[in-house]
Amino acid sequence: MNAGELDNTAELVEVVLPGKVEPEGLQVRHGAIPVAGPGQVLVRMEATGVSFAEQQMRRGRYYDQPPFPFVPGYDLVGTVLAVGAGVEPGLAGTRVAALLKVGGWASHVLVDAADVVEVPAGIGAAEAETLVVNGITAWQMLHRTARVRPGGTVLVHGANGGVGSVLVQLARAAGVRVIGTASARHHEALREQGVLPVDYRDQDMAARVRELAPDGVDAVFDHVGGRGIVDSWRLLAPGGTLVSYGSAATRDDTGSKQWPVLKLLARTWLWNTLPNGRRASFFNVWAGRALSKNRFRARLRADLTQVFAAYGRGEVTALIAARLPLARAAEALRLAESGTVAGKVVLNP
Repeated sequence: MNAGELDNTAELVEVVLPGKVEPEGLQVRHGAIPVAGPGQVLVRMEATGVSFAEQQMRRGRYYDQPPFPFVPGYDLVGTVLAVGAGVEPGLAGTRVAALLKVGGWASHVLVDAADVVEVPAGIGAAEAETLVVNGITAWQMLHRTARVRPGGTVLVHGANGGVGSVLVQLARAAGVRVIGTASARHHEALREQGVLPVDYRDQDMAARVRELAPDGVDAVFDHVGGRGIVDSWRLLAPGGTLVSYGSAATRDDTGSKQWPVLKLLARTWLWNTLPNGRRASFFNVWAGRALSKNRFRARLRADLTQVFAAYGRGEVTALIAARLPLARAAEALRLAESGTVAGKVVLNP
């Protein structure tokens, strides 16, 4: 198939989340390949992934997920097959990455041309996929939100996870000392990266961190939320920053899906009123998009380009936990939810 030409024998294959179901309740749907409209590109998916967002969405607990049924898939990497009116024709045949929030678990995906970022040569599709939402999130939290300087010390919860593993590497490349929480089986791998590991199951975890950083840490990156967020705040040094970016502790809760996020927002607001020089922030990768789509896109493009460049320099590796075909999305989701793997579970067509 030549770049920009469609294979008439091909069909659209997509995974649908029909409602609040177990992973095995995911459905595979077949249909006609969509046509790129004005300003759009048609991307043939080469790699997409399972993030924490999909784990929340299947429980109906992601803060602003669309109504069921829908196709999940927070990000993807693929090749542009066709371009719509008003799009540079030379974009056809280019490998690109895109942040979507939903829609990535499909063989072919329509994306606004302004939202795709070219993937540099030398990065495989699966490797690049691990760096899209995880890399953007990690880069922006470290360099835009916390702005930790070389020589500082940070605490990364879930240091072996999708975002955590990229964050650890970016921090080390920036000359930052890293304390990372993870289960004991991941500690040796963390030590090899220059991380000081702490067992997150340790009831005295905060005390262990204090032993490693008696004066407190310059930043805490916390995706767990729940009651543990208070410990994260207390571990900050004067002038330190707490970056909350999720509520994994409430993943299996029932009730309002908005409440955990609203509670975190209220906590950060309250803490920021205290006269102790510390600050708290709730990170949302989509922040600012509604106010200025062009500015949001420019920032995303710049930051993902920085992450890809760090990969090219060998400062960041692509931590792939497993690769599974799209038709085995249920197995991939179950594996990602098990908490037994390091890195990202990637889906291929």
